[in-house]
Amino acid sequence: MVKNILVLTGSPRKNGNSEMMADAFIKGARAKGHIVTKFETAMKNINGCKACNTCWSKGTACSFQDDFSELEPLLESSDVIVFVTPLYWSGMSSQIKAAIDRLYAYVSPNCKRPLKIKESVLMICGEDNEDGMFNGAIETYKGIIDYLKWNNLGIIAVPGVADKGDIANTDALEKAENLGMSISFTC
Repeated sequence: MVKNILVLTGSPRKNGNSEMMADAFIKGARAKGHIVTKFETAMKNINGCKACNTCWSKGTACSFQDDFSELEPLLESSDVIVFVTPLYWSGMSSQIKAAIDRLYAYVSPNCKRPLKIKESVLMICGEDNEDGMFNGAIETYKGIIDYLKWNNLGIIAVPGVADKGDIANTDALEKAENLGMSISFTC
């Protein structure tokens, strides 16, 4: 079965290291015949969750209208979600985190259209080379997928990439493309 794959990017830096990694993954997944959509959260206006518990009260996942409404149909039609973000203060960027926090609507008691996503990937890169700097983001990701009962298809964490294009001097783009190619056609 061809899978619908949603790649959520979180970098405000166009054509930066995390976007290059996302594009390599997309290349691999498309080469295998999957349908892939990239959604750049940093280029959108997505506010954080307001914890108002009015999810679905206006017919959409969130009762507040911003660019998350563009993301809703993509989330609802996806089989796999890929989070791609730069490392910010040992975590994910605020732009991608705002979109992730809004997923609450899909686990709220009022949920009208549960997500069919069953699998996910995390790809993260950053300047830091210190041991443990990626742990916060990775543990957050693991907590999310554990709560949502998604299968982890892979984590790629790339340290030491500060300047735009530095990631090309690592094996991360090859790993990302191979990970995209490894997405199976089975449920």
